[in-house]
Order: sequence, then C-alpha cells, then structure tokens
Amino acid sequence: MNIIERIPRIKNGQSENFFLLAGPCIIEGEEMALQIAEEIIKITDRLKIPFIFKGSYRKANRSRMDSFTGIGDEKALKILRKVSETFDIPTVTDIHEAHEAAMAAEYVDVLQIPAFLCRQTDLLVAAAQTGKVVNIKKGQFLAAESMKHAVDKIRENGNELVMLTERGTTFGYQDLVVDYRGIPEMQKNNCPVILDITHSLQQPNQASGVTGGKPELIETIAKAGIAVGADGIFIETHPNPGVAKSDGANMLRLDKLEELLTKLTAIRQVVKTF
Repeated sequence: MNIIERIPRIKNGQSENFFLLAGPCIIEGEEMALQIAEEIIKITDRLKIPFIFKGSYRKANRSRMDSFTGIGDEKALKILRKVSETFDIPTVTDIHEAHEAAMAAEYVDVLQIPAFLCRQTDLLVAAAQTGKVVNIKKGQFLAAESMKHAVDKIRENGNELVMLTERGTTFGYQDLVVDYRGIPEMQKNNCPVILDITHSLQQPNQASGVTGGKPELIETIAKAGIAVGADGIFIETHPNPGVAKSDGANMLRLDKLEELLTKLTAIRQVVKTF
C-alpha cells in the first residue's frame, strides 16, 4: 500500500490520479474552512482526486509584527478536526517547533514542515515520532538532492511515512524559480513528491513587508508539474484572495479550482500512457 492510501479517511486513493493538498493559507474561521472544504470535495470526488484539506493553525513566519498570525492555536486546530469529522476527510497543518508536533498530531492526519525549517533536526524528529505522515517542504535555499538528509531523519526515527514538497528556489532577493529537475531527483528517495504551486509563485521580501505573487502563472506551473510526473500538488485557495489574511497575493480563487484540476487530470491521463 502506498503512503497516500495509508492516510486515514483518504478517498480515491487507488485512482492513479495525482493527489491534492488544498485549502486556505491559514484558518480564519470555521464557516470559511467548511465552505472551502465542501467545495473542494465536490470537485475532487468528480475527478477522482485523493484530497487532503490544508489549513495552517498559526503562521509563525511573518514579515511584520502586525501581520495576522491566527485565531488561536486550539481554536484553529479544533476547526481542522471539525472539517475532518464533518466531511470524513484527512487534514494537514504546519508545525514550527518540536513541542507542537504532539499537540497538532491530536487534531490532524499529516504534519507539514515549513521550507525554512526543513533542516531543524529536533522538529523533524518530533514529527517522525508522532507516527503521522510527515510532509517536508524543500528549503528555498537547498538543492533537491540535499533533501535526502531530511528524509533520513524521519526514517531513522522509525517512520517511513514521509513526503517531500518542491516550492521554488530563491532567485535574487524577491523572486522564486521552479527547477523541475528537482521532482525526479527527490523521487529517488522513494517517497511521493508534491509541487507547491502557489508558494512557488510568491515574491517574498517586498519593501512593504507584504509578500507579493504571480497568481496568473498558477496554471503554467501546475501543468508543467503534472507533465514531469509530480505525485501530488499543493494549492492554497480562498473564495476571495483579495481579503485573505495571509498569502492572498499568490492564492487561487476558489471558483477557478475546478477548471484547473480538470485540465491537470487530463494531462495526468496522457502522462500515464508513456
């Protein structure tokens, strides 16, 4: 059984389609989270896409002191649990420090390691020891082959349930580029590799302290990722990115998600024939 099929409550695990991690950047409230989850479920059920609902319970990496960081850890984690129980789907959230691993594991099915923290040994060890699936985002500062060591830290602590995510590489001070060679390179670790589409289009380190983005290129990045064989994709989506409290500049409008996933599913079907 592959890793995706071992995630509790996963649907369409044997469909041979790519899998999807999607949802808002951060949990802003219960109604919003349930609305987004319900809409994505309708789409992924129709297209037979395994789906994991994503929502950060807190954002620890902010440019400015006045940036929104969350509605409260326990409150947000309880909303993630409600999403899971309401729709019978798995959930994923970020963790930032080692002591958060066990806490978050009580509420979600997949623990995600942010890109800037992918070398933090104590954090990786704590995540591994929960027994949950661990998704490690590749640092913007690392080569794809360097992620082998992050994978080893999980496996050497008795957990084989590890995934890797490509999310672009730093290019200058305020841009990212995706090197698609990194996807097959990281697949050499015998674990699923995900392409984080929306974060790959960020424009960090803006003088305003608010991260920019290029959402008009979401379809371009996504199509290329599926074409080169990414196992899964990661998309942050919101009904109105313009009012999102985090990362609105690079998020996909929720009403555009179905069209995009339909196109990606068609590409996946072609890729499977080769």
